[in-house]
Amino acid sequence: MDGEISKLTIEEKSSCQILTPQTTVKLLDSVDVFLFDCDGVIWKGDVLIDGVSETLDTLRAMGKKLVFVTNNSTKSRKQYAKKFRSLGISVSEDEIFSSSFAAAMYLKVNEFPKEKKVYVIGEEGILEELELAGFTGLGGPEDGKKTVQLKANYLFEHDENVGAVIVGLDQYINFYKLQYGTLCIRENPGCLFIATNRDAVGHLTDLQEWPGAGCMVAAICGTTQKEPIVVGKPSTFLMDFLLQKFNVPTSRMCMVGDRLDTDILFGQNAGCRTLLVISGVTKVSDLVDPSNHILPEYLTNTLSDVVRLLHD
Repeated sequence: MDGEISKLTIEEKSSCQILTPQTTVKLLDSVDVFLFDCDGVIWKGDVLIDGVSETLDTLRAMGKKLVFVTNNSTKSRKQYAKKFRSLGISVSEDEIFSSSFAAAMYLKVNEFPKEKKVYVIGEEGILEELELAGFTGLGGPEDGKKTVQLKANYLFEHDENVGAVIVGLDQYINFYKLQYGTLCIRENPGCLFIATNRDAVGHLTDLQEWPGAGCMVAAICGTTQKEPIVVGKPSTFLMDFLLQKFNVPTSRMCMVGDRLDTDILFGQNAGCRTLLVISGVTKVSDLVDPSNHILPEYLTNTLSDVVRLLHD
């Protein structure tokens, strides 16, 4: 395990069950549907984590249903399916539930007026899912090229027909986008402020963590003095769609993730079993920190341990 903390110390402090051949069988027998986070569990950036492909194949061969629930909104479900294929893993769009999809579905189920527009502080994934849901999106990467003029008698114009601002991970964020989103929320009556998630950081490359969507969301919280509607994990908004698709009780589902405050909390909020892998953001030292109160049911190093331990 991580660092110099012994198995006994971990279990004493956190009450987690570390995966062993025995507990792995116990977990597999109790689960019909596995829900996987992607960044830090399946891959880091564009690099597949060792043993993941074989593990997914084994779980499918056992008759388990697999779902991929990611807070990363930079891609649509179609774009994520393409990324899986590029890494040698066959995953259908129907098995992918991204926060970009969640944002579009939130507007749809809440009957957001089709004549209203949506301003996006985020990337192509959100724009593509909005279009598929029948909504008009503005902003996105294109506005990353725009600038403002901070001079006398300069009035920044914004579209008064924008009825929602969606904020997600955005490597193209700039002052123009911040001002546009702020004005829409503050000045357009009833304008919704939707966040795909509030992740502080994420494994956007294989070697290090990068600022997450939470940074962008916090900026708009600061300028508007408003709190967003969060549609990604740990919100259970997506669980309604999962329940419709699989018709399996959440007690027979297991959320596998690398983040305590999103993945594991999402699973707990929904009534799922939970498995924390320490191949991503969270380390054992975070888990046993006295300030942490989010404890997974199971704990292991990496997803591939499931198959390795099963064969031990």
